Amino acid sequence: MPPLDFQQAYKEYKPLLHSIAYRMLGSHAEAEDLVQDVFADYSRLEPEGIRSVKAYLTRMVTNRCLNEVQSARKRREVYVGNWLPEPDVSFTGSDPAEQYARQEDVSYALLVMLERLSPVERAVFILRESLDYEYGEIAECLQKTEANCRKIFSRAKEKLQLERESLPSNERRAEPLITAFIEAARSGRLEELTRLLTEDAVLVSDGGGRVRAAIFPIFGRERIGAFLEGVIPKGFLGEERRLASVNGQLGVVTYEAGHVRSVISFQMDAAEERLERIFVQLNPEKLGHVETLG
Repeated sequence: MPPLDFQQAYKEYKPLLHSIAYRMLGSHAEAEDLVQDVFADYSRLEPEGIRSVKAYLTRMVTNRCLNEVQSARKRREVYVGNWLPEPDVSFTGSDPAEQYARQEDVSYALLVMLERLSPVERAVFILRESLDYEYGEIAECLQKTEANCRKIFSRAKEKLQLERESLPSNERRAEPLITAFIEAARSGRLEELTRLLTEDAVLVSDGGGRVRAAIFPIFGRERIGAFLEGVIPKGFLGEERRLASVNGQLGVVTYEAGHVRSVISFQMDAAEERLERIFVQLNPEKLGHVETLG
């Protein structure tokens, strides 16, 4: 018989473990595989010596993520074009079982920014800032001292601080702006489109070498407008579009023949009420989990 009531532990902690793995790896598929492997190993353990199931499972999944992040970064050195994480997309109210994965404080923009942290910094930041773990819990998980974890968290915050302060939730107030952007881009009204962007806006697209996408980020609203003017006639925005929640913030899913073509997410500049970051996920390998049109 599996130790420590395996079924109960699986039901209770799988959403949390998947959330940690997704935020560490930026991939739902990789997170799911890793969590399943963790539970498979856990089911074969002897119960003696395990004081906290939650802490033990968190340590297992975090340590495996640290190893995976190291190898993933090597693979990304040969990745074609920009690498962006898989988007977390929903169209309706979240399932309570997915509450950890849907928290608004992990916007897509922040998930992209976390790539600049070392694997250990990323783990500490996620456990502390996103999931509100105590330093003692983090220290036990990573086999470090509390003082060391505090220093690592402070260092991670320092690396992210300037941009972290400019990551407001776009909430529903962004809907008119995003709708206007998509309409202006679709219709080719370049002047209207550029007015919706900050002067130093950036567009990043990820095709993974499987579909056409910009190899490098596109900087500046005029260049973004020119880029969209060139690619929209080629189906860049698909045939249909739906507003959606993308990592807890408002975004757009585009479709071609009923199949998902891309997921677009936005970061707003709160002071200017304009768009300053546009992320376009086009890689079909990272969109298989997104709901298609019925």
